[in-house]
Amino acid sequence: MAVSGFEGFEKRLELHFFGDDPLSKINNNMGLRLLDFESIEQVLRAVQCTVVSAVGNHFFDAYVLSESSMFVYPTKIIIKTCGTTQLLKSIRPLTHFANKLNLKLCGCRYTRGSFIFPKSQPFPHTNFKEEVIYIEENLPKNLVYRKAAVMPSKNPCYSWHVFAAGDQNHCKKSNSDVTFEICMTELDRHLARKFYKKAGDCKTGDSAGKDMTVLTGIDDINPRAFICDFAFDPCGYSMNGIDGDRYSTIHVTPEDGYSYASFECVGSVYDDDVDIVETLKKAVQVFKPATVSVSTTSNSREVWTTVARAMEPLGLKCRTFAMDEFPAAGTVVFQTFTAARRK
Repeated sequence: MAVSGFEGFEKRLELHFFGDDPLSKINNNMGLRLLDFESIEQVLRAVQCTVVSAVGNHFFDAYVLSESSMFVYPTKIIIKTCGTTQLLKSIRPLTHFANKLNLKLCGCRYTRGSFIFPKSQPFPHTNFKEEVIYIEENLPKNLVYRKAAVMPSKNPCYSWHVFAAGDQNHCKKSNSDVTFEICMTELDRHLARKFYKKAGDCKTGDSAGKDMTVLTGIDDINPRAFICDFAFDPCGYSMNGIDGDRYSTIHVTPEDGYSYASFECVGSVYDDDVDIVETLKKAVQVFKPATVSVSTTSNSREVWTTVARAMEPLGLKCRTFAMDEFPAAGTVVFQTFTAARRK
């Protein structure tokens, strides 16, 4: 293991808002999508990252960032950042700009795995306790239902950290959405090399990113999705996929010693299990990792069985299983898998 390197494990923040302002109908219920780019840049400056590419459709806007991704819906925003970014510093400015649009924060969820290089993280991400204190100090008082927990695994390097909060009217998750967060380490070296730009390659990040998407088979994970991708110099890759009102995203840190990739997507508890299994299998097969951790957030306690059915045919055995309930989030199930030949 390298003494220090680029931190692949992302921090993920999801904020939900509500508003009953009649003027919102005049704006076609655009909500947070009305945030101007200058305001978005101000938020990202606090986080210490920038926008490198963006695309949108009728439902939401997707941004590829210099460190991962951001998705903006009318009443929901998701920011996912890696490296030594200070993600939680986005809470206050986002709440401020949302208030200007007559939107009030009603739900918050923060998740992350265990950092590969925890000592390199700046405040407030030095440890989970500090993160929770910082979040609580920056949330409005109406979010009275709050819970923080570390979901353990047999290997402490793969614990899952969750903080969730909701107000009195939104303390329970009421929709059918399912969020899958997959973290993969010890990627197959041959496959990881595909995420390096070739020496002397003068292609732009957009152009090189498109090549990597096709070369690795990422474009086949969900053939319906429109993909916005980007390749970094000299290595690394990010993509956002847009399929109707659903997003997917992949981020890759391919360096030997601390190789990492993540795949995140959203679905519904009513989706065909076969489709979900195939999507998750395809995503993991792109990297053939030695270790996989999967978090699912939904209203269902049974979604985890879908994850197991996707991992087992790939030679990955479930080593850890944990389940917990969180306000405004629902049921979070955390599982870790390793190659069957490993202990």
